[in-house]
Amino acid sequence: MQTILIAEDEKDIRQLVSFNLERESFSTISSGDGKTALSLARSNIPDLIILDLMLPVMDGFEVFKELRLDSRTKDIPVIMLTAKAQLDDIIAGLEMGADDYLTKPFSPKELMLRVKALLKRVKTSTGSTIIESSQIRLDKNTLHCFIREEKIDLTPTEFKLLLILIEREGVPQNRNDLLREVWGYRETANSRTLDTHVKRLREKLGELSRCIETVRGVGYQYRNIIS
Repeated sequence: MQTILIAEDEKDIRQLVSFNLERESFSTISSGDGKTALSLARSNIPDLIILDLMLPVMDGFEVFKELRLDSRTKDIPVIMLTAKAQLDDIIAGLEMGADDYLTKPFSPKELMLRVKALLKRVKTSTGSTIIESSQIRLDKNTLHCFIREEKIDLTPTEFKLLLILIEREGVPQNRNDLLREVWGYRETANSRTLDTHVKRLREKLGELSRCIETVRGVGYQYRNIIS
C-alpha cells in the first residue's frame, strides 16, 4: 500500500482528501502545519506529498525547498494544492520543481486522477531499461539521467517527459497529448505546466537543451544531435 502525506491546514479539506485517497486503497498521514509535515516526510518517506502552500508555522514553499535539500526526501513527487491560483503563483510552483499544481476549489476526482498519474510515472518500467540518444542516457528502472556519465537530477515528471520525447525522436509531439500522457490532464486549454517543465528540463540539459525543439503550433520534438 502506497503512503501519501497530506499537508493542509484546513481540517475539512484534509479529511476530504484523506477519505478519497483511502477509498482508492492508499494509506495516508496528514499534518495541519508545515513544520510537522516536513518532520513526517522525513520520518515516513511517503510515496507522494500533497502540499498546501499557505501553511502555518512554515509555508509550503519553504517546506518544498527543505524537502528538495534533503537526500531522503528530494525525490518524493509533490503535488501543490493551493488557493494561490494566479498564473504567476502556478509558474513559481512549477519552476521550483513541483510535479503538479492543482488550485482550490478542486474536484476530488481530478486530484485522484493526478495522484495516480504521478505515481504511475515513478513506477519501475518494463522492457528495455536503458535509453540513449546524443550523449544522454536514461535508466528507466532507477529514473536516473546521465550526460557524458555525469548524473543529472531530474524529477520523475521531468524524466517521464524527456523519456517520451527521446523514445519518439524526430516526431513532433502535440501539447495536449504530452499533457495527457505525462500529467493525466483532461482539460489543457490554459495550462502552462508543459512549457514550465520544458524550460526547467532545458536548463538542466545545458548545451544539449537544443535537442528539445519547439514545433510552432504543435508542441515539442526531440532531435538527436551528435556533437
